[in-house]
Amino acid sequence: MGKVFYVSQNKCLGILIAAVGALAMIIALSIAYDKEKAKNQGRPGDRATDSTSMPTHPTTEFTPKEPWDHYRLPDSLVPVSYNLTLWPWLEPNTDGLYIFTGNSTVVFRCVKETDLIIIHSTKLNFTTFHGHHAKLSGLSKATVPTIQKSWLVAKTEYLVLQLHRRLAVGATYLLHTEFQGELADDLAGLYRSEYTEGGMKKILATSQMQATHARKTFPCFDEPAMKAVFNVIIIHNRGTVALSNGREIDTADSFIDGVPVKVTTFEPTARMSTYLLAFIVSDFVSIHSNKNKNLLIRIWARKKAIDGMQGDYALNVTGLILQFYERYYNATYPLSKSDQVALPDFNAGAMENWGLVTYRETNLLYDPISSSTGNKEKVTAVISHELAHMWFGNLVTLRWWNDLWLNEGFASYVEYLGADYAEPTWNIKDLIVLYDIQKVFDVDALASSHPLSCQEEEVTEPAQISEMFDTISYSKGAAVLRMLSEFLTEPVFARGLSSYLNTFAFGNTVYNDLWDHLQQAVENTPGMHIPDTVHNIMNRWTLQMGFPVITIDTQRGNITQKHFLLDPDSVVDRPSQFNYTWFVPIKWMKSGVEQQQYWLLQKTDTNSLMRVSGNDWVLANTKVSGYFRVNYDLDNWDRLLSLLNTNHPALPVVNRAQIIDDAFSLARAKIIATTLALRTTKYLSKERDYIPWVSALKNLDYYILMFDRTEVYGALQAYLKKQIQPLFEHFKNITDNWTKVPTGHTDQYNQINAIRTACSMGVEGCRELIKKWYRQWMENPGHNPIQSNLKSTVYCNAIAFGSVEEWDFAWTMFQNTNLASEASKLRSGLACTKIPWLLNRYLEYTLDPTKIRKQDAISTIQYIARNVVGLPLAWNFVRARWNYIFQQYGKGMFSFSNLVNGITTRFSTEFELQELKKFKESNLYVGFGSATLALEQSMEKTRANIKWVTENKATVLKWFTEEST
Repeated sequence: MGKVFYVSQNKCLGILIAAVGALAMIIALSIAYDKEKAKNQGRPGDRATDSTSMPTHPTTEFTPKEPWDHYRLPDSLVPVSYNLTLWPWLEPNTDGLYIFTGNSTVVFRCVKETDLIIIHSTKLNFTTFHGHHAKLSGLSKATVPTIQKSWLVAKTEYLVLQLHRRLAVGATYLLHTEFQGELADDLAGLYRSEYTEGGMKKILATSQMQATHARKTFPCFDEPAMKAVFNVIIIHNRGTVALSNGREIDTADSFIDGVPVKVTTFEPTARMSTYLLAFIVSDFVSIHSNKNKNLLIRIWARKKAIDGMQGDYALNVTGLILQFYERYYNATYPLSKSDQVALPDFNAGAMENWGLVTYRETNLLYDPISSSTGNKEKVTAVISHELAHMWFGNLVTLRWWNDLWLNEGFASYVEYLGADYAEPTWNIKDLIVLYDIQKVFDVDALASSHPLSCQEEEVTEPAQISEMFDTISYSKGAAVLRMLSEFLTEPVFARGLSSYLNTFAFGNTVYNDLWDHLQQAVENTPGMHIPDTVHNIMNRWTLQMGFPVITIDTQRGNITQKHFLLDPDSVVDRPSQFNYTWFVPIKWMKSGVEQQQYWLLQKTDTNSLMRVSGNDWVLANTKVSGYFRVNYDLDNWDRLLSLLNTNHPALPVVNRAQIIDDAFSLARAKIIATTLALRTTKYLSKERDYIPWVSALKNLDYYILMFDRTEVYGALQAYLKKQIQPLFEHFKNITDNWTKVPTGHTDQYNQINAIRTACSMGVEGCRELIKKWYRQWMENPGHNPIQSNLKSTVYCNAIAFGSVEEWDFAWTMFQNTNLASEASKLRSGLACTKIPWLLNRYLEYTLDPTKIRKQDAISTIQYIARNVVGLPLAWNFVRARWNYIFQQYGKGMFSFSNLVNGITTRFSTEFELQELKKFKESNLYVGFGSATLALEQSMEKTRANIKWVTENKATVLKWFTEEST
């Protein structure tokens, strides 16, 4: 059971008195801010220039010599608790600058003898005490050393205090600091968010600490293993509400030097990491529920959103998902409340701050009238993901960021289980194959991929930490953990997981600790057998990059495995201790009958049961439970393709998608013929299920990207038109000429596929339908007649087919909507225009936060680059403004790497490759931050695209031409 911390009434009073005692100093700090700013000649966070400061290190490479030269903290001090008071000012000072002020006392224990105190701090200005940045006192009988000198190190983001003598091992000390920082709009640390409601501009203060931004808010030991208890007090404007991780236990009105304020005190947190802290001051309102025993569940958002019932759905599913996880983990939710907040400005999709989860509005708010089924599913999935972290990640935290994959991969897997519990009719668990497994296959098949886990010393700098938040960590992590759960069985997996969480509650672990507890669960399960230990099996999937392609020869029963690479001629520079061999659990069927699971433990093996002849066939990796691709001998391929064409329901839906996806990737890797891959799509005119269609369209989309600027595109368009037309007619019929919504969850998605593809490929009547719906809306802007599910498709196509009038109308609607999901659809649709000057104007809008929010700038540029007309415009725009874009978004935004990937998806010529190389060379002095690996992968993918197009263009043109007649 999770431990909840409470404070006695006397202690609460003591904390409040201490806070009020600090208020005069905080006011003085704010008054002195202008002078301090002028002295430092820069923003808060520039190095203080008092006489005790030491020069910061130059930006050129250097060899670390001193403890403060290293990005990792020394292991000599351990935090116990913090008393933290913050005052975010929601009005600008005389310079028009928004600031926050605060003070912190960290209680820490000395565990190794040292005469240095090194604590994280960046972009903070400090009040000095006798010329030093902090005051040191003690809780034990040991004499407290005096501070000899103190200074800030910008490169490694430290406050360093040199003491006259050493701290005593075992003794406990208090370090007190008083500081101020800028409440900037940079979406990191404690930052400012703005929105307009009722014609009035509203300001709120909110936070994003992961991964290394807590140090931007207050001096702290900002590493995940440095857990502590946080006693938080927030001073804020009257008329606003303050939130933090703990439940508020006292709110008192006060006047400080004539300024009317509220002082809100929160219960002490559980022992937790700094990256999970959260603070919000706003005029938001909430809805709440106490259905989950004594647990308070609240949804917070803008008043207009809450009044419009946009938080109701999230409130309903939150309780259900928390109930599921309590049973799944066999551990009670460890806190007294669960707040979830929808923020107008937020870099990430959501953040699992313990007890105060923050979201983009699109990921928490749902309008039952205007939002789509996809919006509803996204809200459910994201809530499920973040609540999974309340135990896995928050209660038990990985020791360092090199094991981030286990934290995020786990949540990315079990989010499907939690969402399935909340919405059992959706059959959402199968969608992991599309959303995660097939998605990450393409990245992990590159020679520039990386293993899930790496050594701690490989991930030290903040940019390297941010780079870990990639598709490999999230989606491959989910895929291999799902595979582990499949071969252990879910009950065994859940028992091991529960043992792990209860053993290490409120502590830190490494990934091997989870393997230990899963192994114990295996050994304690009668009849359970796996071919090796959990450690030995899983290390092959986590410590070496990539995945195998399993080739089954059904004539001889031979089975082989080989490291799969999209470009077989690429060179893998990263050696593997396992020689790129995996222990592979293979679930399979023969002629529709499930067979006993088979383990491939070496490069080659033989299984006589997999020999077939006549009309019999073998299908491996049923339900895509394993993280690998499958190839067959040509005879078995022919039998499977024949089955698709004559009786496709004989194959499971997910495996129909797998056959298509595997075949196209195998063809790109030159393992099978391109024409064989294309043949997997011939049956699609008879397919009505969503998952196979998405798999096919995703793979054909690669052909569109490679050829939509060439003569191949006409033949491709004609072929796909022939395949999509029956699906278009099917949905027209079952929806009574588009007047009804399909009943099935994924059927609603497939209707979108049908209309979008039909319009793109020129199916008769589709464009007219789109134009009619959009024109009806333009004629009556107060009533949108377009079905919620179809809005994205209609907006994009209507704007693409239309003129400036259609674009300007969408822009007006975008500016005026109160619903974030609606704004997102319009923002994406605006990028679909074929008018170059409109696209250039739209690109310029991404530099203006009053037009496109900072959180949306990167994805908007990506949308424009996705447009064949917009690609060269977006590429030129990014190159011309790289320095600015990097400074704004490249130093901590997890989505930054998507920019490089998004712009280069069409690159397939030698000229584009050379441009990419020049871009890299000319911006080395600027840097690429968390997009460094993405840039390397983009160049690798471009080289592979060039080769593939050269080798396949003629064949593809011939095949599409013949099949479209």
